[in-house]
Amino acid sequence: MQNRMSRTEFIALIAMMFATIAFSIDAMLPALPEIGAQLSPDNVNRAQIILTAFVLGMGAGTFVTGPLSDAFGRKPVMLAGGIVYIAAAFVAWWSTTLEVVLAARLVQGLGAAGPRIVAMAVVRDLYSGREMARMVSIAMMIFTIFPAFAPLMGAGIIALAGWRGIFLAFILFSLISMLWMELRLPETLPRENRRAFRVPLLAAALREMATHPTVRLSIVVQTLCLATLFSMILSVQQVYDLIFGRAENFPIYFGVVALISGSASLLNAAIVERVGMRRIVTWSLGIQIGLAGLMLAAAGMGLTLDVLFWVFIVWQTCLFFMAGTTLGNLNAIGMEPMGHIAGMAASIMGALSTVGAALLSAPVGLMFNGTIQPLAAGVLVFSVVGFTLMLQMGRIEARQPV
Repeated sequence: MQNRMSRTEFIALIAMMFATIAFSIDAMLPALPEIGAQLSPDNVNRAQIILTAFVLGMGAGTFVTGPLSDAFGRKPVMLAGGIVYIAAAFVAWWSTTLEVVLAARLVQGLGAAGPRIVAMAVVRDLYSGREMARMVSIAMMIFTIFPAFAPLMGAGIIALAGWRGIFLAFILFSLISMLWMELRLPETLPRENRRAFRVPLLAAALREMATHPTVRLSIVVQTLCLATLFSMILSVQQVYDLIFGRAENFPIYFGVVALISGSASLLNAAIVERVGMRRIVTWSLGIQIGLAGLMLAAAGMGLTLDVLFWVFIVWQTCLFFMAGTTLGNLNAIGMEPMGHIAGMAASIMGALSTVGAALLSAPVGLMFNGTIQPLAAGVLVFSVVGFTLMLQMGRIEARQPV
């Protein structure tokens, strides 16, 4: 099928769809203190669950959006997801209780799964081989840069329209991307190539992945690595505000850290063929064990707040950097034996790791007590377990015949 969009326009559209997730999470960070004070004054920590609810919904939606797009076409599923996302954002904007906001964010996450998963399928429909890899790399580069600016955008929106304005921005962002897609992007999956949605096939794929030791371990470790990332995101605004008193400059610090850590994908691409995916993940988790342990020790050493702040900045940067050297590699390790069910395997892997990470990280965020210890301890535990499982994966690979 010929794509009437130029390559540049196509990359921009796909990058915008990918960025929906980063915008929906990171732009909310500056709003959490106001939301907590207004909707949950007795326990402001509960405002963090606004992020967790979105991630849970997104993970649950990931289970079915890929197979549904195989059955009904790419554009209908993306448009349906966009409509759900927009409707939920409107409910969150209108709501007066935290419980309604949380329910709306859960549904908003379900809607966001459409653009997140199906956009990648559209790329696979139109491009292949090195050309596809190049297109995805450019779009992902834009996607990794976007989180650096999302909190700053969120802070600007709050200054102009209050925290509820964030949800109006979500509606506008999604309307633009959906209208752009509808007007400019043709359907990329012809009717003759569609496959009926069958629950037994999904269940069979899940069983096959659960019984394959390398795939099983890669999903669990990916869940733990995502949990470290989500734990930091859930707590980071409160750390800057309540521990260090730097809430006003939080979006700037967050943006600089995100830009620096975004270079991890470049390093990974440069060394992965020589070092190997499993070794890079294992080394990254080993380093994170040391860094989280040092952060935990530094938090109890009585350092001045200025010194402790810069120690935290270095640790935060390294933790975000680790995401670039672990998540993509773990996804590739898990997908390698599943080529015959690649689409379904990608949906299952993304759903399980996202939902699992949200459930693991939520208690870490809720344990915030005005110190860094709960966050550092949670990341340390996740890293130790992940490192141990990667060593087990290495032993399994060593026993396999060459």
